[in-house]
Amino acid sequence: MTEETRIRDEICKVGASLFDRGLTAGSSGNISVRLDDGGWLMTPTNMSLGALDPARLSRLDATGRLISGDQPTKEAFLHLSMYGERKDAAAVVHLHSSHATAVSILRDVDPNDVLPALTAYYVMRVGRLPLVPYFAPGDLDLAHAVRALASKHHAVLLANHGPVVAGTSLANAQYATEELEETAKLFLMLHNQALRLLTPEQIADLRRRFNLS
Repeated sequence: MTEETRIRDEICKVGASLFDRGLTAGSSGNISVRLDDGGWLMTPTNMSLGALDPARLSRLDATGRLISGDQPTKEAFLHLSMYGERKDAAAVVHLHSSHATAVSILRDVDPNDVLPALTAYYVMRVGRLPLVPYFAPGDLDLAHAVRALASKHHAVLLANHGPVVAGTSLANAQYATEELEETAKLFLMLHNQALRLLTPEQIADLRRRFNLS
């Protein structure tokens, strides 16, 4: 088995797992993995993450040009924006997961850091989460808005849309996306309740312990 074959299979496995657990619905959401030659593999347009075919994944070059496979999602530019600004990014996951999207619709959140530090694992896997202003799906201004934040943030939340998360591996991008969704769920459950957040000192300690940026 070649490395590319292994990656194709992994993308399909992760996609099925996300779909089966209700983290994506219909044909929403997309996954990509950067390859050693600088190009990347991506889930195709209008295809459920629960029914991916390894042979039909979109194969793109480093500029985002389609080389083989089905047409990529129209949101490929979100992934390209992350890869362009984050040299450590090996994979990107973008979902329309329910709780994170719900938080992205709330009016009175901090656009510089949408979710509070509810747990240590959120701080470790996601960190600070800025809100990207609303743009229509496929609008290239959305790419510019994501690119402006990507160098300092490996996870962003698109207003009225959902999260985009880069990771140093597909597993890390997946786990961070899932941690973001679970924290959004907790946040909504605890809304209007008095919260005991991690303190700035506790957050700083986590950043030191785990060498977080």
